[in-house]
Amino acid sequence: MQFKLSKLALSVFLFAPLSSYAGEHEEHEHDHHGHEKKAIEKIQVTASRLGRIVTESATRTEVIIGEEVQEKALMRPGNISMLVAETGGVRVQNTSPALGSANIRLQGLYGRYTQLLSDGLPLYGGQTASIGLLQIPPTDLASVEIIKGSASSMYGGSALGGVINLISRTPSDEFEGEVLLNATSKNGQDVTAYLAAPVSDSMGASITAGAHHQEEQDLDDDGWLDMAYYERATVRPRIYWSGENGANLYMTMGAMKEHRNGGTVEGALMPDGQPFAQNQDSLRLDGGLIFEQPLNDTLNLNVRGSLMQQEHEHQYGRVIEDDKHNSYLVESSVTGFTNKTAWIVGLAYQQEQFESEQYYEFDYEFEVPGLFSQLDYDATDELALSLSARTDWHSEYGTQFSPRVSALYKPENWSVRGSFGKGYYAPTPFIEDIEDAGLSRLAPLDNLEEETATTASVDFSYTVDSIETSLTLFASDIDNVTELEEMNCIGCDKTVRIVNAAGQSEIRGAELLLRFRWHDIKFTTSYLYTDASTQDDTTGSISPIALTPRHSAGAVIMWEEHGSHLLGFEAYYTGTQQLENNPYRTQSDAYWHLGLLGQITFGNVSWFVNAENLLNVRQTKDDPLVLPEQSASGRWTTDIWSRNDGFTVNAGVRIQFGH
Repeated sequence: MQFKLSKLALSVFLFAPLSSYAGEHEEHEHDHHGHEKKAIEKIQVTASRLGRIVTESATRTEVIIGEEVQEKALMRPGNISMLVAETGGVRVQNTSPALGSANIRLQGLYGRYTQLLSDGLPLYGGQTASIGLLQIPPTDLASVEIIKGSASSMYGGSALGGVINLISRTPSDEFEGEVLLNATSKNGQDVTAYLAAPVSDSMGASITAGAHHQEEQDLDDDGWLDMAYYERATVRPRIYWSGENGANLYMTMGAMKEHRNGGTVEGALMPDGQPFAQNQDSLRLDGGLIFEQPLNDTLNLNVRGSLMQQEHEHQYGRVIEDDKHNSYLVESSVTGFTNKTAWIVGLAYQQEQFESEQYYEFDYEFEVPGLFSQLDYDATDELALSLSARTDWHSEYGTQFSPRVSALYKPENWSVRGSFGKGYYAPTPFIEDIEDAGLSRLAPLDNLEEETATTASVDFSYTVDSIETSLTLFASDIDNVTELEEMNCIGCDKTVRIVNAAGQSEIRGAELLLRFRWHDIKFTTSYLYTDASTQDDTTGSISPIALTPRHSAGAVIMWEEHGSHLLGFEAYYTGTQQLENNPYRTQSDAYWHLGLLGQITFGNVSWFVNAENLLNVRQTKDDPLVLPEQSASGRWTTDIWSRNDGFTVNAGVRIQFGH
């Protein structure tokens, strides 16, 4: 048997049996081998668990296709932040002005609620640390799938706000690879490589590696670093095996090591007369596998597992904190189908551990066995339904039930989707403020309840010829949000604590999207309206949720002829945001981000140049970043509500070889 694994085969490894949806599959497989074709309706998504074609799935899944992944990789080869940030309804929020770390907020929901997956596996942990987003290169990605709104019914408590699934490239039956070299005007360098080849008729393998460096930058000469120094190395091999009896096996391992320095420059002092270095060393090791075996013509057995160990060495001024995060997943499921239905039933066991060498009172070990199921039903040619539910038995927060129901109605060129879901999140010490300040001033967690949310959305899409439009209305109600509270304890070494908010957080919004293609020119424009507020049940007061712009918009125009040239311009608008604990202002300014990308290709060699932040927007042009005095949590800076890197140019070369 000749080895030939397509992206469809990978999606089969992840969730769906190869014979699912009989009568359609030959056409789908043939089309998906030609994934480079512009017909997005033939893209098969896997994040919804049953591997449906994106336009036929009742669960709305947004896909960043390979063409867009390759474009964004030229702009930011070192991490995936820009890749996801420029998607409608997705906001990458900087959580540490010292180290530059960030998390992903979906439709205004808190970043800690977003589950980040790699090929359906939580290789970055069940609760991904904010810095993790900046440590994942996009080099080997084929596409990215995004589910917004509660996905706890499919993935448990870590997916209360949604899922981002990174789909890797799969080897073809010929050797192929690429090397990308990049340098920036801010003294940053990236080298990434991807190699893939058949090992035998039934096995293929790939390996991705990268080395990344950024020199420290104090752009406003105030003694505080606006861009942290880092050195990072990553490597990830993958193996794909396909048996003659229909069995498939996917295995991967990964390693990442990084040293990152922020805080004061050498010789600089904070307002208290002391230097404040904020550094972090990271080492992450992970592994995962997915095995699938047909049981008969209509049933498939799927077994998967993953493990992740991450070690951190933190420095917050004079305070040193060393800790270790461990994450484990074991899951087994059976998938079946009939002419109109497809279903999955499975058992899962997840474990999350945290150990601190200095502050052992924050150690925790969550053990979460769970039972999940999903049923997709094609009621008619125009109506599809999906019902999923999960019960988790959490060792700390008890039994949790998470349902989700979705529907799709497709009359002619229209698509109307609706979804409603509930979910939960298990609180930990690592809310945004603590990730940037450390545990030294935090009181031990006490009497916290799980955070819960109810999310709903309705999506209207219309497609005709080369024009695609959509309108999405969404809403979320969140209870028991964990937040940081100051303690009135004079002389105590513990000055802050984490509590459940007294009231409910409510998020209402709308997304508008327009895509148009004319010959080799693509035009995309989007608008996002978000009304996010929280109500205090004690006082009855209502206040906006901080760092959530009410209005944001974007426009991208790209002229591309494959194998020849690419020229693109993008403009993104971010409206005003409510600010907290900022002595300089209570509301941010609105700002624009403009970028220009160009690439020219000669054979297998592409030269590119990218200019970011053409207007040279920097938050420190308006206000200082450093606080007049250290906050109760130990933090020395305000939140980042704008950009802080200024105008930047990066340029380099991508060399492709083989198939």
